[in-house]
Amino acid sequence: MVVPDNSYIVIFGYDYSPAGGGFVRRVALAGGTFLIDDVIRPFETQQISFYTGQAFHPFIHHVDIHQTLGVDAGTIYHGYNINNTPIERNTYIISSRSVAITVGLIQRVELNAAAAIPVTDKTPPNLTYGGSAATPNVESIYSSNLANPPSQVQPSLEDFQDYGLGGVPGNAQDQAFALPDNVDGLIEPTEYLGSILAGEFREAAACNYFLNVHYALYTNQTPEALG
Repeated sequence: MVVPDNSYIVIFGYDYSPAGGGFVRRVALAGGTFLIDDVIRPFETQQISFYTGQAFHPFIHHVDIHQTLGVDAGTIYHGYNINNTPIERNTYIISSRSVAITVGLIQRVELNAAAAIPVTDKTPPNLTYGGSAATPNVESIYSSNLANPPSQVQPSLEDFQDYGLGGVPGNAQDQAFALPDNVDGLIEPTEYLGSILAGEFREAAACNYFLNVHYALYTNQTPEALG
């Protein structure tokens, strides 16, 4: 999204039609507890991010997967298909520079550290996990195949050490997001449709995502009160 010199934009929101519609994935029925088939699972978590040159704004959406049961030649199978109903999101992003918009799929998150949360003035017992036996994720990584992936920490970056969780991990962030990497990070949707499924899926309009960004362009300097 190009912003001319001596101008700025305000992005108020977007409408997003998720990738992965228009086809059904069949998998033979198996008993027990299992993950949704790994070919369609990346479509279940999709990320839209805006980079202004000064700030990074990622938005992760979970997309519903519908499941049905069917029979083909005597074999019972699961049928999976993506609910690609458009998602509406309000934002307030101001930029005097051109904005890069990136869309991708996320297949996995790596548990990098889990720990018990101690009782503090911010994590009282009984009302939070402070002092409980639970050991939630305190550090998660979405692009672990990269050399220096961003590490999302909880409860917060600013107070991480106050919870007795040790030193703050390298490249720690308050936000959860993936970076482009087809092995273990943000997967480019159209490339995935072509290489993992087949060319006909990449060419089918229903399989592709559509993004409509709502913004206003102002042809003057950014007022300081807006920044």
